Amino acid sequence: MLKKALFTIILTLSATFFISCNDDNPNDIVSANEYVLTTLDNTQIVVKQDGDAFYINNKKDKIVIFDIFATWCPPCQDSASHLSSLQDKYKDDLIIIGTTIEKPEFDKEGNIINDKFTNFKSKYDARYTIVNSEQNRVLNTAITTALGMGPRFPIPTIVMYKDGKYINHYVGAVHEEFIESDIKRALESK
Repeated sequence: MLKKALFTIILTLSATFFISCNDDNPNDIVSANEYVLTTLDNTQIVVKQDGDAFYINNKKDKIVIFDIFATWCPPCQDSASHLSSLQDKYKDDLIIIGTTIEKPEFDKEGNIINDKFTNFKSKYDARYTIVNSEQNRVLNTAITTALGMGPRFPIPTIVMYKDGKYINHYVGAVHEEFIESDIKRALESK
């Protein structure tokens, strides 16, 4: 009787584990050092953390800029056109991801509402990836904590990594030329 009960428990736990590991939904099991972000068109981006290093899964050779922002923030709105210009200019070497500090809003069916982010992209000509997911805030806190800023930080906070390694960060309004200068230096260090 005990063997049968033990077998049933093991079988149930095994089935639960294999169902949870299903590739259909990468949010089912996420390790503590991975953040699954969802773009406005429902594409998922996996950001991995290795100590103080942050990189996009399978994009270690790229410069990645995380723009931690809010749609209602005037300096964040001003930064959008500068970041778009840089994304266009360095499209083969640069990935810019706007990660909002705003909590996602849901419709009655439980789907995330992206209207204010779509409007932000259109109004401020943001031609780079913006993500709106529950993992944004967790990633933002991890990045700013790694920078020694902690969970309460000013916006916009723009953080640049190359091959997952920290390059520089900017707080508040920043001129496009400063960011571009760091991009050029990072590209020269290939």
